[in-house]
Parts: sequence; C-alpha cells; structure tokens
Amino acid sequence: MTHAHRSAGERRTDAGQGRRVESIRNSQSEILDCEEIDYDELLEPIRFHFALDRRSFVQILGSGVLITAIGSPVFAQRRGGRRRGGFFGGPPAPLSARIHLADDGMITVFSGKVDAGQGARGEVAQAAAEELRVPLSQIRVLLGDTNDCPNDGLTAGSSTTPRTIPAVRQAAAAVRQLLVDSVAKKWDVEPRAIDARGGKLSHDATKREVTYVEAAKDEQLAQLFEKPAPADVQVTSVRQWKTLGTEHKPPAAREKVLGRHQYPTDLKRPGMLYGSVLRSPKYRAKLVSVDLTPARAMEGVIAVQDGQFVGVAAPSSFAAKQAIEAVAKTAKWGDISLPSTDQLYDYLRKNVEGGIPTNPFAAETAKGAKSLRATYTIAYVQHAPLEPRTALAEWTDGKLNVWAGTQNPFGMRRELMEAFRLPETAVHVIVPDFGSGYGGKHTGESAVEAARLARAAKKPVMLRWTREEEFTWAYFRPAAVIDLEASLDSRDKLATWYHVNINAGGSSVESPYDVPHKRSEALRSRAPLREGSYRALAATGNTFARESFMDELAVAAGADPLEFRLAHLSDNRLKDVLVEAARRFNWTERVKQKHRDRGIGLACSTDKGSYVACCAEVAVDRTANEIHVLDVCETFDCGPVLCPDNLRNQIEGAVTMGLGPALREEIRIEDGAIANASFGRYRVPHFADVPTIAVHAINRTGVPAAGAGETPIIAIAPAIGNAVFRATGIRLRSMPMKLSSAQA
Repeated sequence: MTHAHRSAGERRTDAGQGRRVESIRNSQSEILDCEEIDYDELLEPIRFHFALDRRSFVQILGSGVLITAIGSPVFAQRRGGRRRGGFFGGPPAPLSARIHLADDGMITVFSGKVDAGQGARGEVAQAAAEELRVPLSQIRVLLGDTNDCPNDGLTAGSSTTPRTIPAVRQAAAAVRQLLVDSVAKKWDVEPRAIDARGGKLSHDATKREVTYVEAAKDEQLAQLFEKPAPADVQVTSVRQWKTLGTEHKPPAAREKVLGRHQYPTDLKRPGMLYGSVLRSPKYRAKLVSVDLTPARAMEGVIAVQDGQFVGVAAPSSFAAKQAIEAVAKTAKWGDISLPSTDQLYDYLRKNVEGGIPTNPFAAETAKGAKSLRATYTIAYVQHAPLEPRTALAEWTDGKLNVWAGTQNPFGMRRELMEAFRLPETAVHVIVPDFGSGYGGKHTGESAVEAARLARAAKKPVMLRWTREEEFTWAYFRPAAVIDLEASLDSRDKLATWYHVNINAGGSSVESPYDVPHKRSEALRSRAPLREGSYRALAATGNTFARESFMDELAVAAGADPLEFRLAHLSDNRLKDVLVEAARRFNWTERVKQKHRDRGIGLACSTDKGSYVACCAEVAVDRTANEIHVLDVCETFDCGPVLCPDNLRNQIEGAVTMGLGPALREEIRIEDGAIANASFGRYRVPHFADVPTIAVHAINRTGVPAAGAGETPIIAIAPAIGNAVFRATGIRLRSMPMKLSSAQA
C-alpha cells in the first residue's frame, strides 16, 4: 500500500505488531512537522522507463569511454531519501523569481501552485496586491510553469493558504520595502514618509513621485532582488487589510462562463495528432502478446509498443479509437485475481502488515460501566473530475514540452525526466487552469504516455483519457475497515477509547475528545487497487466512524448528542464551531420535534489546522429505501478569512461533493475488473440531490490561516448517518450508507 492518502501531520512509525501511523495531536504542529515525511513516496504511479534508441543514448552520455555507474542520477529512480522539491517544493525563491515589475505598470506574480477551480489564482493575486498596495487589476499571476515559476510543491493538502500565500505576501512586502528604502535614501527622507500605492512611490512634502518599475532599476537593488524575502519582513496585519478579506470577482470568470478559457483539453498545436493507449480488460493484467499490424495499416496512424506500453497516434481522436480497438482484438493478457467488492473488507483485514494489534486498554474497557464496540467500512471511490486527465506533448530539438492538467507540475516533470532519461533543463511542463482534481491529479501517466507517442510520431500528440479510463486507471481513495471500542464510567463519561483504521491512513484518526485512556492507529494493508490522495484523504472515513460512534455512546449514556460532545471537549475552537453550527441550525428546538422517518444529526472534527461542525436533516423513504438530505448547516474555522466568496464556495462545494461518498459513490470490483466505470453506473450527486445548504465561516484573526479545500467535506457523512438513526433507529456503519429492505 502507498502512503498517498496520509495527510500532513501524520507520522510513520514501526511499533507493536504492525506498522502504524500515529497522528500528531497539535493541529498547528501538523503543518510544521509533516516535513519529516518522505512525501515523494506518497503515490505509486505507473512508472515507465522506455528503451533508449542509439541517438538518445549517445546524447545522454556524450562521446568517449562508456562507464556505467549504478545509481547515476540520469538513470536512477531515486526512490529512497528526500528529493529536491517534494510535497512542499524547493528552497525559498528569490524575490526576482516571485515578482516581476513591467514597464507598463503591470506586476506579475509567479507560483508553482496551480488552479483547478479551487481559486488559487485569485488568492495569490489578492495576497500580492495587498502587500504591494496596488489594485487587483494591476496584478497578473503565472502558475504551474516549471520553467518560469518557483517550485511551491503540490497543490494538495490544503497547503496553498498556510504555506504559499505567506511566501507570496512576504516576497511582495519585501519588494515594496526595498523600493521604499531605496527611494527614501535617494530623496534623503525617512522611509515612513514614503507612500507606496497604486504602483507608485510618493513623498507628499516635496511632491516627488516615481513608479515602482523606475525605482526598481536602481543597480544597488539587483543583488537584493536575487535573495529570498528576509525572515523578519513585516506583512500587513489583518486589521489593516484592504484587498485580502474582501469580496473580489474571480480571475477569468467571464472567460470561463463564456467558454473562452482554454482548458488542457482545448489546446492545439500545428500538425497535432491524437493518442490512445491500449488498456487491459482486467485490472493491471500483464500484456503477453499483441500485433500492431492492423493499426499500422490504417492511413496516418503511428503505432508503438515499448514493453507493456502500447499506443497509437492518429489524425483524429476517432481514428485513434478505431486503431486501438483493432489492436485490442489481437492482444493476449495474463490473468489476475482481485477480491470482489463483497470480499474486500475481509481481504483488507486479513492482509494487514504485521497483523492487527490488540486493544491496549482491554482490561480498563472491561471494567467500564458500559462498553461499546463497532466496525465501520469505507468503500473505494474515484475523484470523478470534471475534466479527465489530459496532456499535450511536443518534442523540439530533443527537448520536451508538455501542457497538462496536473496538481503536481514539478512532480510530472520528474516523472518525464525519469521515463525518458532527460535532464531537468530538457523538460518543460505548463499547466493551464484545468477542470478540477480533488486530489486525483498528482501523478503524470497521461503526460508520459503522450510524450512517448509524440516521440514516435515526431509530431505533437494530444492524449485525453476517456471517462472509463479515468474511473479505472487513476488511483482511488483507499477503502478501509475501521474498528472502534470505548467504555463509559459510572458517570457516563468516556473512560477508554481505541480507534483502528485499516488501510485508509491516519488523517484525523486521533480523537479530539477528552478520554483518560485513548489510542488511535492506522494500519497498512496490502490493498488490491492503486490508492492515492483524495479530498481530505482518510479524514472522511475516520471522522465518519468516530462521530457515528460518539452518537452511539451518547445513546448509551442517555445524553443529547450535542451535550455529550461538549462535555468531552476542551479544544475551544472545536467547541466554538460546534456550538455555532447548532445555534444556526436551531438544534435545541429541532431535536425536540418528532417526525416519522425524519431526523437530524450533527458531527464535528478537525484536520489540517482547521475546524468544522455540521448539522443535517434527512427524510427516509422506506418504500424506495432512499435517504434524502433536506437541510445542512455547516460552520468552519480556518483562521482569518482571506477570500470570503471563494471560502464560501469551497465549503458549499465540499458539502455537495461529500454527499456522494456518503450515500451513493462506490467503486465496485467484479471478476478482476472495475464494474462501474461510467457516470451511468457510478452515481455522483445530481442537482436534485443537493439540499438547502447554509454555511458560516468564523473569522478568527488571531491565528495563522489554514487551507479550506478539504476539511469542510469530512463532517457531512456522519451528520447524515446520525440523522438517519434518529429518523429510523437504524445505525448505518458503511460508506456509502444504504438502507436495505430488511432494515426498512
């Protein structure tokens, strides 16, 4: 199993009977301590190391005596150790790599992050505009270009807001201060007398004025611009914000609404061909033999086999599809055995590395006045992005340019370097704003495939994965089995707590509740499918299990679910979001109301330095065995609110997305293949499924800002499950939650 699903703040250790992940309890430490993890081993991509032709071999090694060195950086996969530029990117960028002042007054800000619809472009622009004291219209943002942008790491883990935005703000503030100091020295005035605003520096007393770009031409500043921002640079305090913390129209919103924005799927290059790749009918079956003759007989078609890789390039996507279908008829495949969906959870339990440890508090639990034990299961799900993986590759004079939709441009560049034995200077990855990722576009298979076809065709090749390919060959959110055991003392207070997550990871595995004896573990299992990151990673499953179990314990204690939680919480931020969500939902009054087959539920959690609480009302149709979510109220605390409208969109989007895995989304495995690899068979939320959603963000200005792209998704499923129990008396312990005829 990979480590892809483990979040920032998880620490791998070997202890007890199996390898486990122990969460760091301090949520603020999560952002800092996660650098101890080798994030370059997070994902297990399909690696290609293509055969070298003679010309490429000579170009790499040069002329002269050939000495093969094992571990040479040209050939090595470098799987172990820390690579330069991992999850959080490379070293701090110099100011000149972050900010560019143009003669026309426009200011370009550079970041290695990407925008997949989550609003990174607008947030970067607002951060720079705030510190440079210019209007947003004066800011341009270049993202995700490996030649021109600093390596800010993956756009993942809700890390843009807590890590990249401070770096942008510090760089912009440092540039502004350097310009102020330089002009003040020339004019022989105090720096505080210089007003920096609108791209100009002015001194009211002497009526002097100079533009930023004119001031920046001072030769003495050149060396300072080649250094990172000083550690002690002062950024604007929250109470003085004029651009951050206010509403702004998202960049390129009009172009996207009018269909003018060029997504990766829309790109074209002169002479471009379209690619298609041969896929096995069963999941990761090995290719035994294949005949490319039928494809090569078609006009304009290039067919290539390189080991297990077989693909075609053709003048149209339709021709490429015809060619690959003709090749597929000749292919012979090895057999493969996968557990079916019905066997999955037993399989995961039986294949835990090192075995499953026993409850360290078994004796204390047995002494409790009341004790409970429950098992929860979490299905495999897919990301189902709006735009499937797409890459356009072009070779020019031995150098490779790739345009692609990826959350990891520098990681994609590294994969291309390894696949084709190229130096860093020979690979250029460009990422246009693309159609969503949800944690599913960290790896670069589509780019490597497109590049291999382009090299064979000697023309640019566009490769667009089909929806079936996206559902089958992209990595999955890990499935899980979660065991929980706890006891109450004679006062109905939590006495012991033991939480074990098998396979999905350790994000949010640690209980935020006060318990004298508690322990949480994440165990690794030999997973049957390729697994990777997903919005909030394992926090969705761990929160679903814990918050459902807390409701079960509240029932055992004869307590109101809200009051039971508050009685065991000392984390004031978590208490605040829970109390606020309950107040806005009118929990105290609504919990008294009794309606047949309707009920309310709540849940709360913390992850990646932010806090969330959710209340939901459901109606249960016992005839159709369906759960309908009617009303959702969610409160979220991610520190100071940088972009209010975008934050609201993130929370509402997370709630809507969370409905899918909570109620319907589930990858099914049958006869060694993915059985529901289409939107017709894999049901994501539809407009008709969306309830009334009310969201509220607590603007907590006295703490560092945390990201908002993930944590808002984790509380909706348990809130729904707890509401179903109140409506029906039926406790659903699996995601997706399904009512059966027997239960009804």
